[in-house]
Amino acid sequence: MPTHLIIDGYNLLGRTGSLPSQIEFARETLLQELATYRHRKNHAITVVFDGWQQGHPTEQREHRAGVHVVYSKRGERADQVIQRLAREYGAECAVVSSDHEIMATARAHGALVMKAEEFVHKLRGASRAPGAMPYKELDMGDDGRARRGPEKKGNPRKLPKSQRQRDRQLKRF
Repeated sequence: MPTHLIIDGYNLLGRTGSLPSQIEFARETLLQELATYRHRKNHAITVVFDGWQQGHPTEQREHRAGVHVVYSKRGERADQVIQRLAREYGAECAVVSSDHEIMATARAHGALVMKAEEFVHKLRGASRAPGAMPYKELDMGDDGRARRGPEKKGNPRKLPKSQRQRDRQLKRF
């Protein structure tokens, strides 16, 4: 079953390096990229944009090339809409945002959380460099040798279980 992807639109645009003077063009470009991504991965996608300062009195919804676009109503932030959607979908969704409050709410309701930077790489098709090792880094002491605390046991090159589980979930994207 495809996962529902809920995206903080302006947060993601901020990570793509878009200029504020060209926000309309950047938003349209993002929506085109998301439509391409949706056709490639077959995930339901909802993008939420702020409308709280200049928006309509009611929440506006559009459907463009398979992507649901939501503009929050005047007086309501996109963060509130995303949190509401995360509560509604629960573990059946993934939330893309770098906002700590949104991330905490989404995690509390069982949703997978991706930072905007992570998703930009997935959106643009970038992956880990070939040959890069997925090992965790060890703390290097003053003398340059790797140090581990005496309480640590197990393979130092193996990622923690929670990180391995998250990596498995992210592979779907």
